[in-house]
Amino acid sequence: MGLLDAFKKKKAPARPPVRPVFRPGMPPHPQPQADNHFIIVILDSCRYDSFMAAEPKNITKLSGGKVEKRFTYASWTAPSHYNLLTGLLPHTSPENVYASEYYKEDFFNYNMRLGSKEKSVDFGAMVPGLWLPDFLRNKLGYDTNARVSLPVLNPKTGINRMFDSFELMDSHNDMAAILPTMKFSSDRPSFYMVNVGETHYPYAKPNEDSSMWPRISGVNGVFKKLNQQVDADAPTFEEDFQFFDQEKLDQLRERQIDTVRYLDKEVFPKLYDMVPENTYIIVTADHGELFGEAGYFGHGPIMHEKCFEVPYLEGKLR
Repeated sequence: MGLLDAFKKKKAPARPPVRPVFRPGMPPHPQPQADNHFIIVILDSCRYDSFMAAEPKNITKLSGGKVEKRFTYASWTAPSHYNLLTGLLPHTSPENVYASEYYKEDFFNYNMRLGSKEKSVDFGAMVPGLWLPDFLRNKLGYDTNARVSLPVLNPKTGINRMFDSFELMDSHNDMAAILPTMKFSSDRPSFYMVNVGETHYPYAKPNEDSSMWPRISGVNGVFKKLNQQVDADAPTFEEDFQFFDQEKLDQLRERQIDTVRYLDKEVFPKLYDMVPENTYIIVTADHGELFGEAGYFGHGPIMHEKCFEVPYLEGKLR
C-alpha cells in the first residue's frame, strides 16, 4: 500500500454531476456584482522548472505563451491553499516595495479578473474576514465551488468555508474526472478552486497501474506508529528508511514533467473548450518540489528556493 492508498476513496458507481447545494446557515446569494466566471487551477507540487521543461502548448494559450516564475507563501499543500483563499496569489518577490503596497495592488487586480462592476475589490473590502470565497459569494454573488484531489484538503478541514459545493474526488490523480462536475449558471458567475493531483507524488497519470508507482521506504510505518510515538515516554522510535538515490530522484522529476505534458495534451484543452465566455482562469501551483537538491526530496518542512518557485499564468480565452 502506498502513502496515498490509505486515503483513497472506494470506487464509486456512476453518479450524476455534482450541483451546488444550499447549506444551512449560509446566507442567500446577493445579486451578482461581477461579470466573469473565475477559476483557479492549482497543480499540486508542480515546481516552476518542471512546468517549463514540459513545454506546454495548450495550457499557455491562456496567457499568450507567457509563464511567470512566482513564489508561494508556504511549502505545504494545506497552508498554501489557505493562504491562496485569503486572496493572496503566489507573489513576485518585488524589491524595494512595502508588503502593504504589494497586497494593495494584488487585491485591486481582482477587479479586472472578476469583471467587477463597481471596482469594489480591494484589501479594505476583504477585511476583516480575509476569505476570498466569502467575499465572492456574499458580496459579489458568486456560486463558490471547490474540487480537490489531495486528502489533506478534504471537506472536513477548515478550508471548506463559504463554498456552495466542495468535493474530494474519488482519485487523487484524475483532473479529467473533475471536469464533468463543473457547471456554470447563466444567472450568476461561478468560482471554482481546482486542486490537481497528477503533479503530486507519485506523479502518476490516472490510468497507470498503482503497483508500478515509486514507493518511499518507511513512510507507511511512520504513519502507523506515529500515535504510539507521541505518547511514548522515551521518544526514540526510528523507522528503517532508505532515501532515493539521485538516479531515482531524476526519474521522479521526469515523471512530474510527464504529468504536465499529459495534462497539457489531454485535459486542459477540454477545460478550455467547456468554459463559457467571460471566464477568467489562473493556473499556478501551491508549492514546488525537491528532487535531491541539497539532500532534499519532496516538500513540507523544507527551506529551499525550489520548494517555493511555482509557475503562474492567467487570462481569458475569449
